[in-house]
Amino acid sequence: MSAASLHSRTAGKPSAGIPPTGRGGAPRKARRNRRWMIFSLLPVVLFFVVLSVFPVFNLIGTSLYDVRWSGGDSTYHFIGLENYRQLFSTEVIYWAGLRNTLIFAVCAVTAQMILGFSMALAVKRAGAMGRTLLTGIFLLPIVVPPIVIGSVWRLVLGREFGLANGFLGLFGIPPVDWLGNPDIALASVIFVDVWHWTPFVFILMLAGLEAIDEEVLEAARMDVRSSWQEIRHVIVPMMLPTIVITLMFRIILSFKVFDEVYLLTSGGPGTATEVVNFSIYRVFFNQDRVGYGSAMAVITLFGMTLAIIVGRGLLVRKRKNDERKLEQ
Repeated sequence: MSAASLHSRTAGKPSAGIPPTGRGGAPRKARRNRRWMIFSLLPVVLFFVVLSVFPVFNLIGTSLYDVRWSGGDSTYHFIGLENYRQLFSTEVIYWAGLRNTLIFAVCAVTAQMILGFSMALAVKRAGAMGRTLLTGIFLLPIVVPPIVIGSVWRLVLGREFGLANGFLGLFGIPPVDWLGNPDIALASVIFVDVWHWTPFVFILMLAGLEAIDEEVLEAARMDVRSSWQEIRHVIVPMMLPTIVITLMFRIILSFKVFDEVYLLTSGGPGTATEVVNFSIYRVFFNQDRVGYGSAMAVITLFGMTLAIIVGRGLLVRKRKNDERKLEQ
């Protein structure tokens, strides 16, 4: 058999032991991998839809109805956007709560980020024994149950027999109504929240500091003149992803504040410590206005989502600008 005839017979046939590399092999394998990936993620997606997306759509749908309770049964009357119209035209408590929530979030989160980062730096630079001791002390507030926190701080900030006023009395200072004075009640609640949640920021910041390469820090210390310059120009840019994630977590949790307000002041005096979640709680459970409370919750959810998207976009843009400056 000639070489020409052998070549003509074997042309177009794959050699033994060599997988086919034609047009159909790679796309078929890619389709199988894609199908397997879809089937693998399907339970997670369904779980997310059932527990997250469906409740949100149900909340939006309920906000379009006037829900009445009679004899243990509920009746739904479709009223369209009437709940939203009333919310934007007549509701005073909700907008007072929104204002207080914004003040609460800005003040509490700013203080927690600064204190948590400072505490993480202190622990990072401490010795092994000091690091263990300080970490245990700093994490103590976050493991205390909220009901215990409310009880403890009511004893501390009480007007007549509170420890804070007892300490001030040693210096001849008259007692202060920390939780009953409209001018300082919100500041007192913010103080308690900072005490409670700063350890959360601390532990995330410490994890970010531990992830920085020590060789990079040693090389950077040769180019900076002070510890402040090292923090500002080296540590903060390298920790920016951790800072962004921590900030997003704390903004979300600060807008969800409820337990400190409920346990310490119940939204009072007046509307001095009224927050959005407490306003929604009053409408849902005290007034039984389910449709109206759903409208309040929808507006709050939309505002939080928009604020987080805008804030994250600004922070990501700043991070990219800082990385571009470092590369230059």
